[in-house]
Amino acid sequence: MNYFKQINIQRCLLGVVAVLFLNSCGSDGKKQYYEVTGLAQGTYYRVIYEDTKMRKPEFDSLLKNFDTTFSVYIGESMISRINNNDTTIRLTPQFCYFLEKSKFVSSITDSMFDITVAPLVNAWKFGPDTAKGSIVPTAKQIDSIRQFVGMDKFSVQNNRFIKSDPRVQIIGNAIAQGYSTDLIAQYLENLGVKNYLVDVGCEMRAKGVNAKGNTWTIGITRPEEGIDEKSLESSFDVAVELDNRSLATSGNYRKFYYEDGRKFSHTINPKTGQTIPSDLLSATVFATECIEADAIATACMVMGVEKSKQFFARHPEYGALLIFDGGDSLQTYSTKDVVVKKTHDK
Repeated sequence: MNYFKQINIQRCLLGVVAVLFLNSCGSDGKKQYYEVTGLAQGTYYRVIYEDTKMRKPEFDSLLKNFDTTFSVYIGESMISRINNNDTTIRLTPQFCYFLEKSKFVSSITDSMFDITVAPLVNAWKFGPDTAKGSIVPTAKQIDSIRQFVGMDKFSVQNNRFIKSDPRVQIIGNAIAQGYSTDLIAQYLENLGVKNYLVDVGCEMRAKGVNAKGNTWTIGITRPEEGIDEKSLESSFDVAVELDNRSLATSGNYRKFYYEDGRKFSHTINPKTGQTIPSDLLSATVFATECIEADAIATACMVMGVEKSKQFFARHPEYGALLIFDGGDSLQTYSTKDVVVKKTHDK
């Protein structure tokens, strides 16, 4: 079964996370808003902003350069060269920031976020290394890999990536889209743009207001399998306001595969090496920087509902909307700072 092809198609259509805008892009006659779209990182990007110029070439260039640094699917990218033990690499400030934020989120989530899970991601056939054989790794294989998984297995010295073991590998899939969202937002900030919404694969960052002068409002879909592009809008259960913040969503309901009648999700516990049959269906996290929201949303899927609630109680600087199975129906939990609306209120 070519499940990688299926996953990539879903990512291009839906951005893995089914979050779309409820606000249309238009002009009230006083402001000129542009909407620029394109493809990047195996998914889409969309930027809506108030400016005097259409900037698609700049966005395309920025995201292309980002891919040549962080994509594990590009053999000559910085991250691929690190994984292939190229010792000549000098890390860029951008890459060092990625590592710094990864270590920070790992520290506050009790290591539930870990970029060194790359060998486990490959072993479970969710990464670029798709060696033939059974999809499901054995317990012995998992145990052998776990010995070189952990954020303490690497350090940065004089702008060089130092591994404790050459088998250590890293992956940025759970944080890179959020980071690229921040970089586009920063680009707009540097130009003096005051109103914008950046969306890279449904990792978002907003500032100011939309073309109608309202706070940006984002629709959150029900976390269900089989929702296609045509039925996304009808699947909205709730909407949230994104007021000068970032948002990222992670879920187990889109990226998965079956083998021998068993379902395996892409969420992997870094400590056990096993995929997670989480009771949490989706986690939407709000933060100042999208890079942090992206990583924490991934950690929530590993932590599950109760531990995620405890995390947000300890860290009120982050907001959250959690959707989980309540038995007879889907249940939601949100922190006090998240403005949640029913979609009929839009």
